[in-house]
Amino acid sequence: MRLSIRAKQVLGVTALVGAVVTALSVHTLAEQARVRLEESQARGQLLARAIYQRSRAVVPTAADPYAAIRDDGGLRAILESSIYSQSVTYAAVVDPHGKVVAHYDPLFIGRTLPEAPRLDELVARDDLSQLREIFGGEGRTFEVREPLRLGDVDFGAIRVGISTLLVRTELEHELQPVLETALYVLAGATLVALLLAQWLLRPIHVLRSGLAKLGRGEPTAAFDLPQDEFGDLGREIRAVSDRLLAGKVTEGPPAGLDSIVEHLADAAGVFGDSGEPLFANPTLRTLLATCEARGKRPFDRLIQRTRETRGSAEPETMTLPWSDGDGLATREWLVVAHPVEDRERHLLGVMIVARDLQALGAVESTIRYSRKLAALGRLTAGVAHEVKNPLNAMTIHLELMKGKLAKLSRENSGAAVPVVEHVNVIGNEIKRLDQVVQGFLKFTRPEDLHLGPVPVDKLLSEIAQVVQPDAASNRVRVQVYCPPDVPDVQGDSGSLRQALLNLALNACQAMTGGGTLRLSARGISRRRVEIAVEDTGSGIAPEHLQKIFDLYFTTKSDGSGIGLSMVYRTVQLHDGEIEVQSTPGTGTRFRILLPQT
Repeated sequence: MRLSIRAKQVLGVTALVGAVVTALSVHTLAEQARVRLEESQARGQLLARAIYQRSRAVVPTAADPYAAIRDDGGLRAILESSIYSQSVTYAAVVDPHGKVVAHYDPLFIGRTLPEAPRLDELVARDDLSQLREIFGGEGRTFEVREPLRLGDVDFGAIRVGISTLLVRTELEHELQPVLETALYVLAGATLVALLLAQWLLRPIHVLRSGLAKLGRGEPTAAFDLPQDEFGDLGREIRAVSDRLLAGKVTEGPPAGLDSIVEHLADAAGVFGDSGEPLFANPTLRTLLATCEARGKRPFDRLIQRTRETRGSAEPETMTLPWSDGDGLATREWLVVAHPVEDRERHLLGVMIVARDLQALGAVESTIRYSRKLAALGRLTAGVAHEVKNPLNAMTIHLELMKGKLAKLSRENSGAAVPVVEHVNVIGNEIKRLDQVVQGFLKFTRPEDLHLGPVPVDKLLSEIAQVVQPDAASNRVRVQVYCPPDVPDVQGDSGSLRQALLNLALNACQAMTGGGTLRLSARGISRRRVEIAVEDTGSGIAPEHLQKIFDLYFTTKSDGSGIGLSMVYRTVQLHDGEIEVQSTPGTGTRFRILLPQT
């Protein structure tokens, strides 16, 4: 989908603001997460110290320290109060083997409490790791640990569990106002971008409106632009339009007019008041130079008459000198003059167009010759059809004759009938003549092409699959090389497949002792695709290279001489080119250039 400049500007500003808001939001969230983790760590350490102080007061006076810790009411009250602390899931006192001595839930006493990762390790991580840990999965429990040591005796440890799921809940509650603020900022940024786009693009709308008025020929087209770069552009366009509308064409030849008419076969140009050309195409410049060399100004009278009458002059035939590269000659020219005026009917000049009657006659002769060739093609096609019908009848009756001769042979107790050999010779010659007529019809019958995009890689893969049996029988290895960036060609897939198949089969037959058949393609300049069919066979003799595409030319004893001619014709119908390079004893390479889609 093609976006307008306004849409691109709005999207760009909104995306930029969105990226900044997102980055700030993530940074704020990371800072809040670190604060929450540090607060949870401090809360767990405070709870662990309270438990440590109470345990220190109970243990020295008790005969059984663990029983005293388990049965002390003050310690139990501290453990039970831990569940009301934010993000704390449990608090427990365990012996050196990890068994619970005291817990806020009596059911856990005597059980082994599995160790969880330490919270101080999570606090030491970077911001992104903390966010992944808090917001990833279903949450995990981390512990704040304090050793329970009195003197030199290690009684165990105090372990306080902190849940990242509870930390996440706190952060999500605080994140809601941040998200609402981000949405408000994005909405405001989009509104500001729309207003900014309207303000910045206003000069373009003014320019487009003014150019539209100029296109309609309104001389009062205004460019009300601010005094900046757009204002300078508007003044320049206005100055150009004033010169065009005021008819100042005579100040100099327009820059692009020569390029429009330089490839015309006719001599064309515009002459001013003095009869001098304001501009002229190459043909007219050559004609004027030749005439001036012989002291002639052939168009002055016609130009003067056109200026006086202010109307187009009748075509006039002139015999003028012409330099054709081999010396001076004379040619017949059909000259026409037309006045060139502006909208106020002011005369700007006179346009002269001179047509070479000799070249025109050659074109007409070519057209007549082409028509004769087309008629001859239709005639020969009809003759071929008329020849084909008797051939079919002869084939049918020849088969009947062979059947009767076979019956006569059986009646004579298997004795050979001498004429059977002659009948076979006649039958073979009729088949050969039929093949010649079929090939002739293929060239005289117009080809009905269905042009469209043809994927080259798919085309070469299909060719490789079809020729694989013939290649295997001749011990030929088939290689296909077609990069994925090769563009599609414009053509008829069926015709191109048949042409490439003919080349591939010929290559396989040329490698009777084995070899390599390579099918490759690549994109080249001038929006063309090169398809190459290469073999390592016996090659083509130099004296045959100029004739391989001729109809009925073949070096094979059983060849028809039609295959390569059909390939050449198919490439020509696709506006393509075909080249062949061959070295006897080394191999042959056919190179086909086809237009891209």
